[in-house]
Amino acid sequence: MRTRAWITGRDRERKHIVSSENVWDVVVVGAGPAGASAAYAAAVAGRRVLLLEKAELPRYKTCGGGIIGPSRDALPPGFELPLRDRVHAVTFSLNGRFARTRRSKRMLFGLINRPEFDAGLVEHARRAGALVRTGAAVTRVEQHGAAVPDRRTVAVVLADGETVLARAVVGADGSASRIGAHVGVKTDQVDLGLEAEIPVPQAVAEDWAGRVLIDWGPMPGSYGWVFPKGDTLTVGVISARGEGAATKRYLDDFVARLGLAGFEPAVSSGHLTRCRSEDSPLSRGRVIVCGDAAGLLEPWTREGISFALRSGRLAGEWAVRIAEAHDAVEARRQALNYAFAIKAGLGVEMAVGRRMLAAFARRPGLLHAAITGLRPAWRAFTDITRGATTLAGIVRTNTVARRALEALDRRGRTEPQEREPEPAVREQP
Repeated sequence: MRTRAWITGRDRERKHIVSSENVWDVVVVGAGPAGASAAYAAAVAGRRVLLLEKAELPRYKTCGGGIIGPSRDALPPGFELPLRDRVHAVTFSLNGRFARTRRSKRMLFGLINRPEFDAGLVEHARRAGALVRTGAAVTRVEQHGAAVPDRRTVAVVLADGETVLARAVVGADGSASRIGAHVGVKTDQVDLGLEAEIPVPQAVAEDWAGRVLIDWGPMPGSYGWVFPKGDTLTVGVISARGEGAATKRYLDDFVARLGLAGFEPAVSSGHLTRCRSEDSPLSRGRVIVCGDAAGLLEPWTREGISFALRSGRLAGEWAVRIAEAHDAVEARRQALNYAFAIKAGLGVEMAVGRRMLAAFARRPGLLHAAITGLRPAWRAFTDITRGATTLAGIVRTNTVARRALEALDRRGRTEPQEREPEPAVREQP
């Protein structure tokens, strides 16, 4: 029989429910999209699941909040998206110039606020049978030592000294993951995202309704976005870590030229995104990682929600198998199967994303000209956002796209890394 409860950090009188005398089948650390998906997947399999989150829910998360097709398709059955807007048009610009808007009769993707979205996913996991405990910060996990009663058990140590025992642990605690550090996750790309949630008058909100802006930025690999969500615009930029001052200037200039500098942001925030290196581990013993904790996100766009949902579901499914393993050899085999599933799917998408980022950093004007002026490029964009295909799928099946990317790869290996001059195209409103 499953225990169903939502435990906050203030509910100390119920702390015995998750005392060290109980061994959970699966403990998930972190209640973002990856963690909630993992908890749901393990709970619907009939296992005893504990989902730990250090914050109280709902909580803010720096994120554009775009829900593309792969994200929608990875949601648990019955989950209703709390959409704030439906996107039918995209305005593209090149560092504020050469703007062009492309429109679609069909919805391209949806926009959500992360606090609502994340809390909804956690509630869905709770209804599936997972016990949710907020206000529970995890400091470390141990797979050996006095805190571990046997080799089939992992000890999850909380900030207040409490120890929770599990047969399998899923780390989904963000890009600065403590569980990821235990596993030994390695990253080869770190980017800084800055974002502002700007309340705007109704007239401004109506002008943006159903339309987003994507601006290819002034630093190599950078871009900015405007996502409308009712009476609030989510405005942000992202660039490589180490360009902090330039990234802040880009955001300030971006907001100013949009005519939004006179509006006071309700929230201003920053966040580091980290992409895993191709040889980075995804497990250690009975501990596996997913989502941002594993460095799983698309390297070019830095889109992470779909990667979190998809990797979280896989992590939950394989955590059940690891929990059932009777010895270290079988647990290791199941962990390796999980890593293979991630690499065969999301890993392939990341590899193509790395190539696209390198090409974009050198030739942003070429990309801008293609997507705003060539129907096949625009169709590829719409197919990806709707979930009809992926970037990797287009490169694999479309001969023209594959050869174009290969040509850019070769060109990148034979010339210095620098941005091209802006293309001589006519500006459009």
